[in-house]
Amino acid sequence: MSNMKPYIHKVNYYETDKMGITHHSNYVRFMEEARVDFLDQIGWSFDKLEAKGLVSPVLSIECTFKKSTKFADKIECVVKVAKLSALKLTLAYEFTCAGEVVFTGTSTHCFLDLNGKPVFTEKVYPDFYGDLKKLVVE
Repeated sequence: MSNMKPYIHKVNYYETDKMGITHHSNYVRFMEEARVDFLDQIGWSFDKLEAKGLVSPVLSIECTFKKSTKFADKIECVVKVAKLSALKLTLAYEFTCAGEVVFTGTSTHCFLDLNGKPVFTEKVYPDFYGDLKKLVVE
């Protein structure tokens, strides 16, 4: 799936702070927007996964701010599968603006059924697991 397109977010005025820069808390939202877009692009939208009875809550988020962005900046995000097991998924995010890296981060998620019980995706959802496995960055 090398035809993955980066997710693009244009910074809104309300996402900036008194100093005129994108408030740091918004990057977690941008990560989620990029994750939703990533799953759409690989054919496993949130709607599809939830209709099949699978959810993936966040276990942890790590991030590093490299450079500030401002109102109307267009931020591009590339999402990659950093780690995958039958129970957990870690995605890596790299945000750039005008060709410069402005933010990097990871989010780790577990797989649960709609009742909150762990799901071994490799066995229960082998197509989904297989599609993610192909995208793991070595």
